[in-house]
Amino acid sequence: MRLRTYPETEENASHGRGFLASPRLFGSALRVLAWIVVICGISGLSGLADDGAAAPSGTVSPPYPPSPVIAWIDWAKLDTVVRRAKGSDNFPLTWSDDDAIYTTYGDGFGFQPFLPEKLSLGVARITGTPDGFQGVNLRSESIEQYGEGRKGRKGWGLLSVNGVLYLWLGHADRNGGQAQLAWSKDHGLTWTYADWRFAEFGLVGFVNFGKDYAGARDEFVYAYSHDGPKADEPADRFILMRVPQDQINQRDAWQFFVRRDEQGQPVWSHDIGKRGAVFEHRDACLRSAITYDAGIKRYLWWQAVPQPPGHKDRGDTRFDGGFGVYDAPEPWGPWTTAFFTGQWDTGPGEHGDFPSKWISEDGRTLYLVFSGDDHLD
Repeated sequence: MRLRTYPETEENASHGRGFLASPRLFGSALRVLAWIVVICGISGLSGLADDGAAAPSGTVSPPYPPSPVIAWIDWAKLDTVVRRAKGSDNFPLTWSDDDAIYTTYGDGFGFQPFLPEKLSLGVARITGTPDGFQGVNLRSESIEQYGEGRKGRKGWGLLSVNGVLYLWLGHADRNGGQAQLAWSKDHGLTWTYADWRFAEFGLVGFVNFGKDYAGARDEFVYAYSHDGPKADEPADRFILMRVPQDQINQRDAWQFFVRRDEQGQPVWSHDIGKRGAVFEHRDACLRSAITYDAGIKRYLWWQAVPQPPGHKDRGDTRFDGGFGVYDAPEPWGPWTTAFFTGQWDTGPGEHGDFPSKWISEDGRTLYLVFSGDDHLD
């Protein structure tokens, strides 16, 4: 997809201009990969007008005003989507020190040649360009998981720092709840598990920057979750937390965002009970991913729109549903809306990611990797 930004003029800043809405719903963003990896080209936004009008009837509306930076998103056409790893889902991504992208997949057989057995969690390594990438399954007895749905642990968030891969596993209680950390010092071949869990959070992810965490804003690693213990139950808000880069596996080192002060600076606490909202959207906070786009100096937050109340699995947006892309100058906001649709022209999947390796230097051409229709797209 291609992003169009507003000229940085005092006129635009004073009017707080946001993105332009298009009456036409374009295809998936960054629709190139086949894991429902969507390569988007900023070609038109749907669901929110410049004056903040709501999305089409029957859909959730975006919770924040239009972006003052991203004016338009041109999505590539639907027939350009590349699909791989048929039958698998999720696919969180990170760019590691060996120049490869690492991912985990859920409830599937991975990339071709497919594994002989279905995994609840498997690991894969991706090399190449968006239009010619290759995914290779990595076998690891220490991290592979079995079990359908809530019974099997899943990979939700992945990050590479100093050559070490860190993974947040969901369904840590094997009943759809809790999050547990694991890490690998040999690019996914062997893994070590933390002896603690977050019982409060069910879908923890990492904020990704550049190659092996290059270009990070400071000495901290940032993570986020919807504020709820179950991975398939929406919350009213997301929370943010951080930890020093050299203490990621130490529970006591984690700090939780409380609020922004009068100057807009973040207030942090080691007390998890004092956590506050970093993003609010009533009954619509669930599956998501954040990547920093260095070219435009904005954090991009992909968020799936959960299925409506009464649906048998509100987190299942593999085959139909919508999503939003929100942007901010800092991980703690303030957040604005760059794109929103209550119903995309293909299944948006249960996870969407803008891999930093595939963002152009100017930050305006990106690829959305998503797990629509149970693929890596």
